[in-house]
Amino acid sequence: MDEKTHEVESLGNGGHQDKADNPLGSAPVKSLMLKFAIPSIVGMLVGALYNMVDQLFIGKAVGTLGNTATSIAFPFTTACMALALLLGIGGASCFNLTLGMGDKKKAPYFAGNSLSLLVIGGVVISALTLVFLTPLLRRFGATDAVLPFAEEYVKITALGFPFLILTTGGCHLVRADGSPKMVMICNITGAVINTVLDAVFVIGLGWEMRGAAIATVVGQFVSAMIVIVYCFHYKTVPLWGIHLVPSFRIVKRICSIGMASCFNQLAIAVVQIVLNNSLKHYGALSKYGADDPIAVAGIIMKVNMIVFSIVIGLAQGTQPIESFNYGAKNYSRVRNAYWMALKTGLVISLIAFVCFQVFPRQILGFFANDQASEGYYEFGAKFFRISLFFTWLNCLQPITSTFFTSIGKPLKGVFLSLTRQILFFLPLLIVLPMFFGIFGVTYTGPVADGLAAVVAVIMASFEFRSMKELELANKCC
Repeated sequence: MDEKTHEVESLGNGGHQDKADNPLGSAPVKSLMLKFAIPSIVGMLVGALYNMVDQLFIGKAVGTLGNTATSIAFPFTTACMALALLLGIGGASCFNLTLGMGDKKKAPYFAGNSLSLLVIGGVVISALTLVFLTPLLRRFGATDAVLPFAEEYVKITALGFPFLILTTGGCHLVRADGSPKMVMICNITGAVINTVLDAVFVIGLGWEMRGAAIATVVGQFVSAMIVIVYCFHYKTVPLWGIHLVPSFRIVKRICSIGMASCFNQLAIAVVQIVLNNSLKHYGALSKYGADDPIAVAGIIMKVNMIVFSIVIGLAQGTQPIESFNYGAKNYSRVRNAYWMALKTGLVISLIAFVCFQVFPRQILGFFANDQASEGYYEFGAKFFRISLFFTWLNCLQPITSTFFTSIGKPLKGVFLSLTRQILFFLPLLIVLPMFFGIFGVTYTGPVADGLAAVVAVIMASFEFRSMKELELANKCC
């Protein structure tokens, strides 16, 4: 067995790096949070704006059918995000955990394997989408009126899936290398390009759905190129060709750590598909019709993703701090990072709650043209106020789920990531409309949010109690 193979096979044997020379283990937690969380938040916000900017321009140029088409297409994007987070967060967490244990030789295998699989996975998802596009769109809830718009949009955006996946997952690897500002630059660059080209292609040239799709792909391509260039100039450890060759043990560990965030995104995709079909069915039985409710739901999801992106950005900002210090057994710093993220998330969520309750019609107006019906506004305002009533609690689940992933306990993270979407939201989404019609769909959100928050509090409490015991045991020794 050669030396390189031995390095991969002997994971967990430790190394000899002086852990005190890493600021993750010594710098004030607050300053680290500012360093990592702010660029992460900006990056997540920019990512959320990709789809929302398209929806804004499409809503003005095409109208409700265009917005409905982007809502139908959204599960494709969510599936790409799932793969990106599986490999990106998994690789970044393993990388930081290994560095925290003092082993610089093994850490780059996690970053390298993650990077190569992001590229391979993106190409596979793009090909599958193009081959099965029309039947998938039908399954996702497209009506005959919406299908042509959705096909035109996804045929182009699918070509950008490899760039989207590489950018999203690769940015976690860049952040893990201690360069959160580069993540921010990468995402902002892509978003600015997308926004400018949306204005030129959709409004200026009148390309409508096709123009929005082309603008998105170009922005994603530029961001992906920035990630590639950076990853071959890693500063913590060098990345060589040997690190890019997939190893079963490395990939298995990456996937086990990243599957919590992956499953959460897959759950969102499943819920979106069921939600679209439920709104299509019950909307057709109501005065609102089948298309307006789907358009409204897509808008609300993407607007809420702005808030959720801030929360996820906070959670991701804690990942290097929690991973490194848990590996180094500095448990008090792990707790401080968690609580700082949670308190900030609660403040942001409360502000969002007020906006959603007071200004729903105004928000909906940004995504509509003069042809929008009163039913669009009427149903949309009710959907906003009811479904997002517990927005102020939504920060608990993602921050706590990321915490479990960061400390190397992926099964707990996976379970918690599935509570809101799969264990609670999905069953309620099927049952409640049977009794309350289309408004039963709106009631599922607050009930699922409340239950998921309770589970997150209970799981976090037990984990911190266990961490306290480990801390006392270390002091005794």
